[in-house]
Amino acid sequence: MKKGVHNLRRNTSQRIAIEKVFREHERPLGVDEVLTYGRKEVNSLNKATVYRNLKMLIDDGCLKRISHPFFGTLYERTGKGHHHHFHCRKCNRAFELPGCALKEDEAAPKGFVIEDHEIYLFGVCPSCAKFTK
Repeated sequence: MKKGVHNLRRNTSQRIAIEKVFREHERPLGVDEVLTYGRKEVNSLNKATVYRNLKMLIDDGCLKRISHPFFGTLYERTGKGHHHHFHCRKCNRAFELPGCALKEDEAAPKGFVIEDHEIYLFGVCPSCAKFTK
């Protein structure tokens, strides 16, 4: 994770486990996924601790929130540049897509000001596609 303010905070085993989850899973994750993966490192990890540490990591600029149209808030590491996401309808995981082809100045109707955007594509990921043929 980024160096910075959070290094002044106590490096608890819970936070270390949560940071490890995001290093090992290069895709957006929900709180329940972070909890499940994090418990492999720290069995006593609970949802309140996950939320508290996610907030700290967001405040420190290490993570950011993204809004998923079905699953609500997901979290991903920062520093990857602007990109969009693919949702697999079979395994219900979100994956990062490289880059952005949208030209904001051409996308909005006249008089509208775009502040941000997020695009989701939906379909079947390669792992799930193997089992659907």
